[in-house]
Amino acid sequence: MVAREILGEAIELGRRFTADLAEHGERLGLIGPLEVARLWSRHVLNCALVAPFLEADGRVADVGSGAGLPGLVLALARPDVHVTLIEPMERRTDWLHDETQRLGLTNVTVLRARAEEAVAQGPFDQVTARAVSALRTLVPITAPLVRPGGQLLFLKGARVADEIAAADKVVRRYRLSDVEVLELGGDRLPEATRLFRATVGGAS
Repeated sequence: MVAREILGEAIELGRRFTADLAEHGERLGLIGPLEVARLWSRHVLNCALVAPFLEADGRVADVGSGAGLPGLVLALARPDVHVTLIEPMERRTDWLHDETQRLGLTNVTVLRARAEEAVAQGPFDQVTARAVSALRTLVPITAPLVRPGGQLLFLKGARVADEIAAADKVVRRYRLSDVEVLELGGDRLPEATRLFRATVGGAS
């Protein structure tokens, strides 16, 4: 089973999270009605593919956590990593608090704030985000959260190359280096996951 291959020992937590999101997500406005049927393949496993790219015993900030994608998925897949879920909307942070408790996760902090307000909680080793905004907007609000030499890890859509081109000025302003896009899981899932990865404050 692909899910077990991707999540490994976290498969049961992954199933519980997916079931909870299917049960409560639409009512709470976390997911659209069409997403329930494809939560597992398009959302949960899509996010779980990023787990191997997290630093061992690292501190990760997930910006705009929403339903917990990718933050809660990464937290359940990587219990060695501490994940801070940064989300400004109260009903979403309520869900994140409740779901963290239901899953028994001890490596999660839920922070109701905008990314710009969370700098004091850092610096973090890595920052993740999914479906938040275009890179030219996302980089300026996330790069300040990361320690020098830390990484940005963003799940992106098919037009990520265009986003990178449009973000050229902010890429240089925040001294991003080793900028790359990795395609993950295309051989196992209906659609490949595109991971934008860059180092913050790299070589000048």
